[in-house]
Amino acid sequence: MKVYLIGVCGTAMATLAAMLSDRGHAVHGSDAHVYPPMSDFLAARGITCLDGFDEAHITSDIELVVIGNAVSRGNPEVEAVLDRKLRYRSLPDMVRETFLWDRHSIVIAGTHGKTTTASLVSWVLADGGRDPSFLIGGLAGNFDSSYRLGEGREFVIEGDEYDSAFFDKTAKFLKYLPDVAVVGNLEFDHADIYADFEAIRLAVRRLVSLLPRGGSLILGADSVPAMEVADGAPCPVTTFGL
Repeated sequence: MKVYLIGVCGTAMATLAAMLSDRGHAVHGSDAHVYPPMSDFLAARGITCLDGFDEAHITSDIELVVIGNAVSRGNPEVEAVLDRKLRYRSLPDMVRETFLWDRHSIVIAGTHGKTTTASLVSWVLADGGRDPSFLIGGLAGNFDSSYRLGEGREFVIEGDEYDSAFFDKTAKFLKYLPDVAVVGNLEFDHADIYADFEAIRLAVRRLVSLLPRGGSLILGADSVPAMEVADGAPCPVTTFGL
């Protein structure tokens, strides 16, 4: 499938582009500012990144468009997609539909330490011979990569509470089909999209509500707000702490 990503030079979008390319899709995209390190990351994988946004970039052979959450209405490429009724997705929707339905999804959430925790969990699984996949918001030192597509069943994913796209203001982590959710801590953050701390707690409670009965909720015992989301959990709860 030919996939076009609007805002492809963002860290998460570039990583998704690479993952889609590894899966055999024909991938290219655009961004307002194309420069290293993401331009080099994409070029090394044969992914073309067009400099600037232009309606002419949305060609008739594109089968699906992924719209990054930094992109809004008024962007000429977004307007072309909407005018022509082309199929489009947000990044978390694309991750879910392409990579998560047949996997055991381990969602690492919380205000601080998500990238570190996701990297540690991924390494433990890999070192234990589980051959996991992962998608995280940074470079995992033991893998020298922000993603991995393994053959094992586990998929470790950094669960960002930021919104998904201009057309979907729900938290990204609500799209990730959690079998396991890890919430290390909770504090007020992202004041640009969350009115108060209660709004963040509500988003995390919604994540917990998506866990299956046979799933697992793992909470940081040193964070009182994190522990509070255990109330009403539909699955076993485990805690960790010092």
